[in-house]
Amino acid sequence: MTYLLIIILLPLIGFLINAFVGKKLPKSISGWLASLMIFIPFVLSAIFFVGFVKGTQPKIDVNVYDWIALPDFTITFGLLLDQLSVTWLMVVTGIGFLIHVYSISYMHDDEKFHVFFSYLNLFIFFMLLLVLGNNFLVTFIGWEGVGLCSYLLIGFWFKNQPYNNAAKKAFVMNRIGDLGFLLGMFLLLYNFHSLHFGTLRTAFASTTVSHGLVVAITMLLFVGAMGKSAQLPLYTWLPDAMAGPTPVSALIHAATMVTAGIYMIVRANFIYVLAPETMHFVAFVGVATALFAATIGLMQNDIKKVLAYSTVSQLGLMFMALGLGAFTSGVFHVVTHAFFKACLFLGSGSVIHALHGEQDIRNMGGLKKWMPVTFWTFLISSLAISGVFPFSGFFSKDEILAAAFEHNKVLWAVASLASVMTAFYMFRLVFLTFTGEFRGTEEQKHHLHESPALITFPLVVLALLAAVGGVLGLPEFLGCSHFLKNFLSPVLAGYAPIGGEGAAHEGLSHGTELALMGGAFAGALLSIGYAYTKYVSGKALPAKEGELKGLNRLVYNKYWVDEIYNMLVVKPVMFSSEVFHSVIDRTFIDGAVNFSGKFSLSLGAQIRKIQSGYIGFYLLAMVISIAAIFAFVFLIR
Repeated sequence: MTYLLIIILLPLIGFLINAFVGKKLPKSISGWLASLMIFIPFVLSAIFFVGFVKGTQPKIDVNVYDWIALPDFTITFGLLLDQLSVTWLMVVTGIGFLIHVYSISYMHDDEKFHVFFSYLNLFIFFMLLLVLGNNFLVTFIGWEGVGLCSYLLIGFWFKNQPYNNAAKKAFVMNRIGDLGFLLGMFLLLYNFHSLHFGTLRTAFASTTVSHGLVVAITMLLFVGAMGKSAQLPLYTWLPDAMAGPTPVSALIHAATMVTAGIYMIVRANFIYVLAPETMHFVAFVGVATALFAATIGLMQNDIKKVLAYSTVSQLGLMFMALGLGAFTSGVFHVVTHAFFKACLFLGSGSVIHALHGEQDIRNMGGLKKWMPVTFWTFLISSLAISGVFPFSGFFSKDEILAAAFEHNKVLWAVASLASVMTAFYMFRLVFLTFTGEFRGTEEQKHHLHESPALITFPLVVLALLAAVGGVLGLPEFLGCSHFLKNFLSPVLAGYAPIGGEGAAHEGLSHGTELALMGGAFAGALLSIGYAYTKYVSGKALPAKEGELKGLNRLVYNKYWVDEIYNMLVVKPVMFSSEVFHSVIDRTFIDGAVNFSGKFSLSLGAQIRKIQSGYIGFYLLAMVISIAAIFAFVFLIR
């Protein structure tokens, strides 16, 4: 337990040091101290991970102290370390450390350097608490904590009002989802008198639970996941989260906040497998989000917005996997996606850093010449996310598509289309950014150079992981052992989820699986080839906004979803609040308060007149009062 507490508390200590004395420290010490507070937990997490792999590390489920003690139930502040939580620990601390190192250089000139690192450390602290909690309530603390930190980091450059708006949007939209999470927890607590994962697992396995109750609980918990992991219709906050510094984008999109919804559903797999209706709904929402976001990514010109919609789309594929019961496949894609998406976001930050804030890919081009390290790492990660063999995304995405093909051909077709689109818009981004002639200003061209070592080092490490990460889940039909499936089996054992589990896909023949892999690979290559023909050979450039018509205009404007939300939700809420403020608040509430004050003043003014100072008047008043008292006593008898 001591090491678990160290893992959790070190980021919190780093936050406190930078928050209170960081301003007095040199920037190098402030940044490296914050990084060390993540590196040590990573080392400890790696030790635990190796112990689980070897079978020498037992599961740790410990109650630190009793938190809420009532006659009907007791909720403890407890920690849980098992194969699932240690997997997330490795991703959060490992990639979190690389992002911290990257930030030392990227944020070096910021006047609130120490504040930024204090927020980063706090973000990691809450994410670790989320994945290490042994009950839903401790997980919910971390859940809310990463929501708070996302608000602080997205709006870090708060002097820019649009950035503040993006931070508020993320905070409010997540609260909508969190209401569902809370209601789901209330149902669990009311019916089972516990929120402890182990106790609930035993209860659901050993007792007959109302099917309607299970569906209600799983649906409400999924609403929370929809908000945190940006699924339809609660996805619009995530692209706007690009307002924050680029390391924040990498942290949110790759390693921490958006994967929380995936983690929560996998952790509660013992509940979800009892609600096939919810599982089907999760799969449907996931695949719809994957396709919807992929279409928007086709037309975006902001380098970070392309990656943002890519994240939404990839999260959709993960949720589809969970809805099919392929929990291991979903976790596998979480891990590989963390590698290549962190690299892509940090690579985009390297480009933005070199171009002094430019994010429009129409004003880039030819950067391969000046930024070879950024280019090659970005290319490797783009190949991985596109599903090109032998990079990591090929294996993790293929597992999800194979599960879909086995159990629902329509979902497979839609997910495959989304994957093909991913390959196209990612290489549209690569070609417009790194090939051809430079389209920026002469001043930008004059200052073009490769980023410093503290920026390129994390890129190289992440690109290597994106290239070889597929070894975590090599297909079993090739005679390989699916490491992640075997590793997570104790957490997912004892159930038969709809859609099958892991990479085996017993319902598919080896020839079918090989054909599916070949088809996905061919689709990715064809999309990349089309992008090459259009943007390299044809030297095409994205059309200007005023030139877009019809479907292109619709997609470029993201289907006007934000505008629809603004019209149907934001404006009515603002109007009703103004009505409440002007009519109810000012007229009735303020009127009642002001009337009571004026009445008291008026009454006091009248009573003051009897304070005349004449003794005779006071004696008369006393006699009258005594007579009144006697009369009152006589009457009540």
